[in-house]
Amino acid sequence: MATLLIVGAGINGVVAAIALRQRGHKVILIDPGPLPHPLAASTDISKAVRSCYGDDELYTALAERAIARWREWNTEFGDTLYHEVGVMFLRQAEMQPGDFEYESFRLLSERKHKVERMTSNRLRETFPAWNAEKFQDGFYDPEGGYAESGRVVGALLKRAASLGVDLQEKSQFAHLDETDNGAKGAVLTDGTRLKGDKVIIAAGAWTPHLLPFTSRFLRSTGHPLFHLQPNDPTRFAPARFPMFGGDITKTGYYGFPIGREGVVKIGRHGPGREMPPDSSERMVTADEEAGLREFLGWAFPTLADARITESRLCFYCDTHDGNFWIAEDPDRAGLIIAAGDSGHGFKFAPVLGEIIADAVEAKDNPVLERFRWRPEVRPGTEKEAARFLGQA
Repeated sequence: MATLLIVGAGINGVVAAIALRQRGHKVILIDPGPLPHPLAASTDISKAVRSCYGDDELYTALAERAIARWREWNTEFGDTLYHEVGVMFLRQAEMQPGDFEYESFRLLSERKHKVERMTSNRLRETFPAWNAEKFQDGFYDPEGGYAESGRVVGALLKRAASLGVDLQEKSQFAHLDETDNGAKGAVLTDGTRLKGDKVIIAAGAWTPHLLPFTSRFLRSTGHPLFHLQPNDPTRFAPARFPMFGGDITKTGYYGFPIGREGVVKIGRHGPGREMPPDSSERMVTADEEAGLREFLGWAFPTLADARITESRLCFYCDTHDGNFWIAEDPDRAGLIIAAGDSGHGFKFAPVLGEIIADAVEAKDNPVLERFRWRPEVRPGTEKEAARFLGQA
C-alpha cells in the first residue's frame, strides 16, 4: 500500500482519490476549499455529457463507457445527477465530410446510436426555440445530456470521505517537496510538509501556476458562460430543448435546457482568454455579453432579450492538441499530472478515476498513450484550438 498525495479536490482529484483508495492505497486529498471550490470549473450547474466527437473513435468509445456509468451513478447515489435529455448539434449549412457534425453523425450511426438527421422542417416541428430558417442540417442523439456538475462533485467528496480518503480542506499547496530522486511530497503555504510515495497534481487550470514548468505545455484560459431566464420557459424545457451545439465550430456556442435553477445556461467554447484562475479580471466582458446577444438574436429569438441572472468565466487547463495530460513526469519520479481537460473533461468523470489510477500505478492502459507526457507540444495555438471547438 502506497501513501498518495493528491493536490486538488475538483473532479479529477476526487475521482482519482476514490479509485486509488478502492485499490487499497492511503490517499490524502488536499484543497484550499471551500469544497466544492467556488472557482473550480466543475462548480457549476451543468456540464455536457455526449459521445459525439467527430471521427475520433477513442473519445467516442470512452464517452459511451462514461454514459453507461453515469446511469449507474444515478442509481448508486439515489439521485438524478445525470439527465439524459439528448444532444443536438446543428449547422447553418449542409453537413459535409470532414465537418465535426458530419463525422459525428457518421461514426455514431456506425456504432448503432439512434441518431436522427435534423432538417429545418424537423427542427421547426419538434424544437420551436430554434430559428429553423438559420439551421439547415445536423443531428440529434438521444444518448447524452448533462450532469449537474457541482452536485456531482459534492456527492463524490462524500463518497471519498466514507471510503477513508483523508480530505484535508483549507490546505494550500505551495510547492513540491523534491529530492534529487524526485517528488517525495508537498509543502503547504503554512510550512507544513506532507509526505507521499507519489504526488498527483489534479489542480485543473491552477496546474501551470502551481507548477510553473508545466506552463511550457499547459495553459489556463477563461471562457464566458451565462445563465438566462427565458420569458417563455416551455420552449426551453428538456423535452423541447436538448443539450446543444449551435454550429459550434463557427460560433463556439453550446448550451443546456432549463434545469432545477430555472435558467438556460449557454457558454462559448474557443481559444479563451489566458489568465490565472484567481485573476482579478476573472469576469465576463461587455464584448462577450454582446457576442452572446448577437448569437441569441438569430439562433433563439425568444431568448434574445432574456435576463442574465449570472455570468462567469469557466476555466480550462488547455493542451495544444485538446487531449488530456495524465502521466508521470519523466524528470521527476513520483510526480503525476492529471490535468489538461481542455474544456471537455467532466463528461468522463465516471471513467477518469480508473485511468488516473492506472497512470499512478504504471499499469498498461491503451488510453494512456493518447494522454502521455509530451513536452514537445505547445499550448493554445489557434489552429489546434479550432480543431477541438466541437468539444464543449
